[in-house]
Amino acid sequence: MTCTATLRTDRLLMRAWQPADRAPFAAMNADPQVMEHFTGLQTRETSDALVDRIEQGWADLGYGLWAVDRLDTGAFIGFIGLARATFEAPFTPVVEVGWRLAAAHWGNGFATEGGSAALRYGFGTLGLSEIVSFTARGNRPSWRVMERLGMVHEAAMDFDHPSVPEGHPVRPHVFYRITRDRWGSSASPRACQ
Repeated sequence: MTCTATLRTDRLLMRAWQPADRAPFAAMNADPQVMEHFTGLQTRETSDALVDRIEQGWADLGYGLWAVDRLDTGAFIGFIGLARATFEAPFTPVVEVGWRLAAAHWGNGFATEGGSAALRYGFGTLGLSEIVSFTARGNRPSWRVMERLGMVHEAAMDFDHPSVPEGHPVRPHVFYRITRDRWGSSASPRACQ
């Protein structure tokens, strides 16, 4: 059985995926607002396949993207966590911090709160020396989250994402990075509770 660390922040529970998460996650992935900075909407099948890959990542790597619940309502709101990026680019392979939340939960600082917990886990528990993040050039709200997390935009590393078709408007991506020294946190969340 895979040990998925459970993290708790002031307002969020970051936990292992459950079968009941798949339907609301598929609804998120079919929402044009949520998927604005991706190549298109996902079907239930492609959304479920993404959950399968996330769960396999936990099994293979011992870290990954957590399913996230609000503590006040218990509502599943999306994912936040760490993923291994291995596509062809000058900076890969790397560990990326990322998030995808249902639009109804935007604007509350949840991505920053959960992203901070994921960085603490990556640097403290996993001992990573750096963590990156990237997104479509037009996704300014995600840029702001990266900056609130203390990440630095490295414009020289901006790139065209090789998994996005040439000419697609979301192919150009911005690149952010933070090192363990810059993060400067010695705290690490408890794992596998």
